[in-house]
Amino acid sequence: MNQTTKAQDAAGHNGITEGVIWKQLLLFFFPILFGTFFQQLYNTIDAVIVGRFVGKEALAAVGGPTGTLINLLIGFFIGLSSGATVIISQFYGAKKEEEVSKAVHTAIAFSITTGIIFTITGILGAPFALKAMGTPDEILHHAVAFMRVYFIGITANLVYNMGAGILRAIGDSKRPLYFLITSCFTNIVLDILFVVYLPLGVRGAALATILSQLLSAVLVVRLLIRTRKSYRLVPKALKIDPDMLRRIIRIGFPAGLQSVMYSLSNIIIQSSINTLGTDTIAAWTAYGKIDSIFFTIISAFGIAITTFVGQNYGANKRDRVYKGIRVCMAMCFASSIALSFLLYTFGNHIFLLFTTDPSVIAIGTEILRFLAPVYVTYICIEICSGSLRGTGDCWIPMLLTCLGVCVLRVVWVWVAVPLHPTIKMVVFSYPMTWTTTSVLFLVYFSFYSRLKWRRFPLRLKKH
Repeated sequence: MNQTTKAQDAAGHNGITEGVIWKQLLLFFFPILFGTFFQQLYNTIDAVIVGRFVGKEALAAVGGPTGTLINLLIGFFIGLSSGATVIISQFYGAKKEEEVSKAVHTAIAFSITTGIIFTITGILGAPFALKAMGTPDEILHHAVAFMRVYFIGITANLVYNMGAGILRAIGDSKRPLYFLITSCFTNIVLDILFVVYLPLGVRGAALATILSQLLSAVLVVRLLIRTRKSYRLVPKALKIDPDMLRRIIRIGFPAGLQSVMYSLSNIIIQSSINTLGTDTIAAWTAYGKIDSIFFTIISAFGIAITTFVGQNYGANKRDRVYKGIRVCMAMCFASSIALSFLLYTFGNHIFLLFTTDPSVIAIGTEILRFLAPVYVTYICIEICSGSLRGTGDCWIPMLLTCLGVCVLRVVWVWVAVPLHPTIKMVVFSYPMTWTTTSVLFLVYFSFYSRLKWRRFPLRLKKH
């Protein structure tokens, strides 16, 4: 049992709703950070080993168009699952054990059902989607092979993500980290075995990934089954409660739709990058793995503040919600500045992990040094949307993100990039849309916190 859970068990004490705010945020943040880091490490390891031992065409296939399409579906599901996390955190904060149990069983059953649908969609639709993106012929067969193997085991990925979300909702962010570390090291061993020694090429990398994800899913389900707390999973009771599912989707669907819009805009950007040649695709793939360091940190802050706000909102502690948001924003800002400096100064050396091709490294370094200094323009989007999601407000943040990031980014790629088709022209769409959307969020957040949050104390309805 981890420290957070122990603290909650002692005389009904819940550190998230009663402890020192900055300490509670950091205690929750670091396990999420390392957990997200190891989750990102799955694909990064695939890219490193494939790029080194198979070639730059395989590297471009594994991390470029395939990664974008996979993120489209996985991101949509994770957005939907955030509805379960919010619901469970609110019920847990309000000490409604029956509702917590009902939400847990609905969430896991929903994960399994969605996984089956995704498997069929991914296996059948992979070649059509990749061709529609304009994937070059020299990497197309690699990309199709990777995606088809990956989607065979995607249900395990969904079950783990939902199970980890359940644990985070009740304040346990450490054990999901332990499971990810275990499965990540398993992935490294299997990658080396399947790609270097057998060798199975990109299929081996995909196989290593799905077997590792299966291990993490088994570990998290085993924990949920063995616990005696309100979030215990009873396999015989596994079913979807229609009312609970509607509530989860009502909160999670906007986040899922937002993720889809992000992915669609990234698909359009990837399609634009695909026209710039294999070297640029490979450089963009490698940059994406380095770039994930920043988004891993910011995402961890976003998840932490969502659970923090959700539990304190459920416990009717408005002042604590406000203070937590301010503290989290300050920590996120400081982290962003520090990371931008490190990546701008030393990030070019990281490209050597993926490839020794000088052209790929040069293009990747150009991208990194253009975007690293402007990462700070994104943090308001993550913290404000995470905070609002913790209160159950999801639709307006989704609309702000879709308009400010996705629509504006697509317009830029379709209108401005053809006039000057270079990689810098493409990636300029990121800081432009981050800045615009951050301003929109700050304006709405100020309005929301002054007016809508006056409805405290909160009353959670039973279903």
